[in-house]
This record gives sequence, C-alpha cells and structure tokens, in this order.
Amino acid sequence: MSFKIAFIGAGSIGFTRGLLRDILSVPEFRGIEVAFTDINEKNLDMVTQLCQRDIHENGLDMTIDATTDRRAALTDAKYIFNVVRIGGLEAFKHDVEIPLKYGVDQCVGDTLSAGGIMYGQRGIAEMLEICKDIREVADPNVLLLNYANPMAMLTWACNKYGGVNTIGLCHGVQNGHKQIADVLGKEKEEVDIICAGINHQTWYIEVKTNGQDRTGDLLEAFENHSEYKNTEKVRIDMLRRFGYFSTESNGHLSEYVPWYRKRPEEINEWIDLNSWINGETGGYLRVCTEGRNWFETDFPNWLKEPAFEYKEENRGEEHGSYILEGLETGRVYRGHFNRVNNGIISNVPDDAIIEAPGYVDRNGINMPFVGDLPLGPAAVCNVSISVQRLAVEAAVHGDDYLLRQAMMMDPLVGAVCNPKEIWQMTDEMLVAQKKWLPQYKGSIAEAEKRLAEAERIPTKDYQGAARLKVKSVAEMAKDREAAVKNAGEADKGNF
Repeated sequence: MSFKIAFIGAGSIGFTRGLLRDILSVPEFRGIEVAFTDINEKNLDMVTQLCQRDIHENGLDMTIDATTDRRAALTDAKYIFNVVRIGGLEAFKHDVEIPLKYGVDQCVGDTLSAGGIMYGQRGIAEMLEICKDIREVADPNVLLLNYANPMAMLTWACNKYGGVNTIGLCHGVQNGHKQIADVLGKEKEEVDIICAGINHQTWYIEVKTNGQDRTGDLLEAFENHSEYKNTEKVRIDMLRRFGYFSTESNGHLSEYVPWYRKRPEEINEWIDLNSWINGETGGYLRVCTEGRNWFETDFPNWLKEPAFEYKEENRGEEHGSYILEGLETGRVYRGHFNRVNNGIISNVPDDAIIEAPGYVDRNGINMPFVGDLPLGPAAVCNVSISVQRLAVEAAVHGDDYLLRQAMMMDPLVGAVCNPKEIWQMTDEMLVAQKKWLPQYKGSIAEAEKRLAEAERIPTKDYQGAARLKVKSVAEMAKDREAAVKNAGEADKGNF
C-alpha cells in the first residue's frame, strides 16, 4: 500500500516514535510515505533521528521527510496525526500559575478548569489555521487524528469550523479497563465493557465477566484494592456517589468537578503524591519541564539504546494505527473514539464531542447507538459540555465575553472564585498569553488597560496545596530509568 501520513508537532519525545512503530508494524504499511513537521527544529531533528534509526534497523527502505514547512508536510497526506501543544511550556506555566493566585489549584490544566479553557483558546486558533492548510493541500479524503488536548474542544472546532473530518483519540478507556480487570482479579480480555461519555469523563456504564453484570461489584473491589484505595480516592468517591467508574486519573478527575480541590486544607485528603497523576499541584507541568530538560541532555544515550522493533507484539494500545489498518485493510477494529454526538448518546447534546464505542473497517468509522447515560453521569458530562461549547465559540470568534462565561461555568473555577475574581483572572491570562491569541487582540488591549488603571482585587502568593519542586538534570541522573520514563510521559508536543 502507498499513501502518505503526516505528524504535526512531531518533535514530541516518545509519542511520535511510538505511533510510528505501531503503524509500521502493519505489514501492508511498509511502503507508505511519512512526513514530520514541528516549529521546533531542534526537537524535530532529534525525534527524526530516533525514528529514522528505528526504520533502518528494521530493514525498511524509507526516509522521513522532516520539515518546519507545515504545508509541505501536509501536501497530499491522507492521514494526519496532531500532537501539538500550542505555546509549549511557557504558556502551560501561565495556565497553572495564574489561576493559583486566585486559589484555583489544578493538577494538569489541559482539559477543563482555567488552564484547560485557555489551552483551548490557543489550540483552536492554531487548529483552524492547520485545518485551512489541510483543506488546501492534503488529500481530499483526509482524516485528521487528533491526540492533542483539550481533546473535546479541539475536535469540536475542527469538525464544526475547520471543515476537516476529525476524530479525537485518547487512551483513558484502555487504562481504566485494565484497572477494572485488576480489581476483579481478571485479565483485561476477560472483562467486557461499554464505556461512554465525554473525553476524560467517560463512564463504564456496563461491566461484565462471563456474561455476568459486575458493575455493582466495583465499589467494594476498588475500596479493597491495596494500591487504588490510596491512589484513586477521587475516582472511588465518584463511583460511590454516582454508581459508575470514570475513565480519567485521580488528578485529572479532581479538577473537572467542584468538590475535591476547592478547599486547600482538604486537597491532600483526596490525592496521593507517589505519582504526579494522582493529584499533585501542577504535576504535569513539573513532569513536562523535567522531561524536556532530561531529553535534551540525555539524547545521545537514546541513540545508543536498541531500536524499536516493528512487530505486532510490540504495538501499543493507541488507537491510531488500528484505525488506519481497519480503513486500509478491512480488518475490523473496535475501540472508543471522540466524534460529534449526533444522537449516539441520547441525553447529551447532539453537537457535543462524545467518547463512545466504535468500530472501523473499509466502510469507515462507525459509532453505534448508545442511548441514555445514567442520569448522574449525564449531568456531570452536560456541565462540562456547556463549558466546552462556550470555550469553543469564544476561541473561534475571539469573544472574551463568552470566554469569561466559560470560566464562570467551569465547576472548579466557579467553586473557588467569585465573578469579579474570574473577570480579573481572565484579564491576566489573556495578557500573559497574548502572543498565542491573535483573535483577542482588541480584548487584550482593553484587559491591559484595566489591569494598569483599575483597582486590583488582591491575589495570593500561593504555590498550591501539593506542589513539588522541579528536579534538576543532576537529580534526575541519579535514577536514569525513572527519568526516561518521566520523559516519555512528558509528551504530545510539550516542547
């Protein structure tokens, strides 16, 4: 088979390399064309070196076309993988640290809450430019596979306003599926699930083993698990209150709802600091910062390590390669995908981006009817969908009034801040991130004037309830294995 794939934001450390391994593990794909593009030429070069070395070691006659010219990379591409983080770590730091001044304590800040909303403003502005390039130079039947966050917002904007067929992909369902199997004492393949909702708030509404419904057994099983009873306290409490287990990690989930991070003195009751993903304040920002510093320092050693082997047994669980395989070969693949709802889940809005079961073959990506979510999980999702819709429309139209409303409607921001604080915090975030927000030029000028002339609401010098120090390269070098693992987690265009 011969077709072209392109990676936007290809300078991410392990994500691009892992996806390429998965794709080239499909025997029929050994003759495809591959293009990488990134605005960071240094990181693009390092990742290209690693991937090209893997290709040669696997005996393939293929040369990656790596370029900072995005349109050149996208020209004639049939499949495009998006793994960007617009604004990189500089903007990400503002997403975390400005809200902290107002008491909004986030673990990740890439999906909802103040950080996720602003990340969406930057991402959507650039994604619409990317979509314009795709429409003009890519294959007419192109499929955009979006791995970037905020998943729902970016996928929503690309489909509604970008004019590009876009599917959002995440591994949250697979990870939660493994945890459920673990607490039930089963292998993942022995546990059948139906999982539906919205990205990072998807619910296992049906769990079966040997045809027997086990959904009602999960609370006791998680409460008694030696590890998860400590690391997944928020998820277990949500299971207790709503009756269904949710996909996303403890740290992620804690910042999507109003109950677990609104009082600084209570945050540590709900999190675990053995891993950033369990709720550490600014945990992902720390991991990404350490990962970037480590990769740039340790890169020569990565080239000395064994190449990835392109074998079926080495493929990861990311959906991307399996979707391409289904579309091109007809081999059926089942997964969970982010698509425009259009009635798939009947008690959330049709225009929302939902995450639900689907299957892929030569006929395309097919999403069967799910029906109603249980009322409680549907209510949680619908609150987030309202925030997403406001944030998408704000980003597309450069409407800071809608942006402020999105901030007010956000569950965590609304639990912590009053309206005046939200208005001032939004002004600060707009001004700090103005170089990535061209659609807000007029609003930013007005915000700068207010911040300079109006009486300011006092803010706090607050580092969060559970902030850890960023490790130096020398500190990370004491445990290289942990540092390499950390660098792999610090991915998806964070550089």
